[in-house]
This record gives sequence, C-alpha cells and structure tokens, in this order.
Amino acid sequence: MKKDQMAGLLRDGSEAASSARVALLDGGTGTVWDGSTTSASLAHIYRRRLRLTQRTGQETVGLERAVERLSAHSAPVRLGHITSRDGRWTYLLFLTEDALTLIACTGTRRR
Repeated sequence: MKKDQMAGLLRDGSEAASSARVALLDGGTGTVWDGSTTSASLAHIYRRRLRLTQRTGQETVGLERAVERLSAHSAPVRLGHITSRDGRWTYLLFLTEDALTLIACTGTRRR
C-alpha cells in the first residue's frame, strides 16, 4: 500500500490515528501485511497487552479504544504497522479484511 493511501485511512479523528498519520507523513515507514485473522483473537491478545502496559506504565495511545473496537467487530481483521522516523513510536493498524477501512489504531512508545 502506498504511503498516501495508508495516510488516508488514518482520518477517524482518534488521537492514535492522527499521531500515526503525522508519523507516517513525517518520514516514518509503514506497511500493511497480507492475510487476516479473527477480531476475537486480536481482542483477546490486546486486552492482555492493555493490562500489561497499565501494570508496567508503558506509554500507549488508543489501546483501550482498540480493544473495545476489536471486541465489537465480528469480521476478519488485517494488520498494518507504522514506525515513526525516529523509531520512538510504533503504531498498529487494525483494518477491515480488504484494507479499505480503519477499525482501530494504537501506538506504543518504544523504550
């Protein structure tokens, strides 16, 4: 997926998507992977990750919202990834299976 196409997906108004869009357009790198997985399995994984980040104090943006949106989504999910130019932030994109719509976005500050 081209950078401008990916940036176009990141317009849902959430803090995480806005930050990911800025990171991508400011020289970050991004990709959308082939294949998909169930939203239920991703909701389970990221619910556990949310508890872990809360316990350890790791800085995230949009993780709680992503878990809620994945839990409510019943169709397969495709994943995308953005890393900021300086490598300090990593964003994960949860997309519809056809990669045309953003379901949720979360970001994690790398230590």
